[in-house]
Amino acid sequence: MNPVAKRTFTGLAVGAAAICAILFIPPKAAVPVVGALAALAVAEYALLLRKKFSKVTPVSVCWLVAGAAFIAGGLSMLAMIVNTYNNVMLLYVIAIIKFSDVGGFAFGLTSAKCMKCGNHKMCPGISPNKSWEGMAGSILLSSLVSCCFIPATHFPLAKALAFGLAAAVLGTLGDLVESKFKRWIGVKDSSAMKFTNGMGGFLDMFDSLLIAPAILYFFIR
Repeated sequence: MNPVAKRTFTGLAVGAAAICAILFIPPKAAVPVVGALAALAVAEYALLLRKKFSKVTPVSVCWLVAGAAFIAGGLSMLAMIVNTYNNVMLLYVIAIIKFSDVGGFAFGLTSAKCMKCGNHKMCPGISPNKSWEGMAGSILLSSLVSCCFIPATHFPLAKALAFGLAAAVLGTLGDLVESKFKRWIGVKDSSAMKFTNGMGGFLDMFDSLLIAPAILYFFIR
């Protein structure tokens, strides 16, 4: 199967399963579920660090502790959103962030093929595939999805559009942080614990959720 189609179909399947889980998970179960996801993400991070540090040193321990705190702290905000607000608000936050990913991927790929000179790279030294055209697609689709949730969030239009913009920017920032880490380690994807067909590593699936939920949480009200 074509790699793009493979990634798309896998993403749709995972997305459908995630939507069902998010909508029906009891708030009390959110903490252990998110904790399990964070533990897996930290485990993959630790496995990747071994590629950089062959021995345990004070520097490697500092990197492990700092990375684990960043990953666990970022993902823990998903449980905070459920317990402070509700399941629908969690679905909203994840939807605008992940659809931002989809918009960036689709617009970036399309622009690269359609534009005579290719698209305009955002930061090729960190993430060669990131482009300003893809960023525009991220903002557009994230904002559109945010507006679709207005009946559930009761946000005014301006706030819905602001959340769409923020989700796209912060989600991309999380992606770039993980991309920088991968370049430093010397790997193409975080495949130390690859378990989803065509989706890269475990951290690749959650990188855009490491920063955005923490910021959006404080501005929902």
